[in-house]
Amino acid sequence: MNPSDAHNERIEKMTFSSVYPHYVTKVEKKGRTLNELIQVIDWLTGFDEKTQQALIEEKVTFKIFFERATLNPKAHLITGVICGYRVEEIENTLTQRVRYLDKIVDELAKGRKMEKILRE
Repeated sequence: MNPSDAHNERIEKMTFSSVYPHYVTKVEKKGRTLNELIQVIDWLTGFDEKTQQALIEEKVTFKIFFERATLNPKAHLITGVICGYRVEEIENTLTQRVRYLDKIVDELAKGRKMEKILRE
């Protein structure tokens, strides 16, 4: 199952700053830290804490966010289902990358060890 074109367009226009507070709430509610969240986002995108904050303040769309990112070469190892979609089967590159991000945040919130999340 692949997301529709309308779904892909909606994700493209969504801002990182609109989703980030939900990531923070999700991980902190489950006993994980903001620093761990920053670390997993950095692992996936190459954006350090300062850059992440600048992108939030700039209100970049996910399209721009991932255009600027240097995707981790191990990102393809992120597999499983998130939001009803198997991430490794999503054909739209941007949607797949956003779902990679969702998946590793979900793994963090579920208590998975950092070494596993970072595919070490």
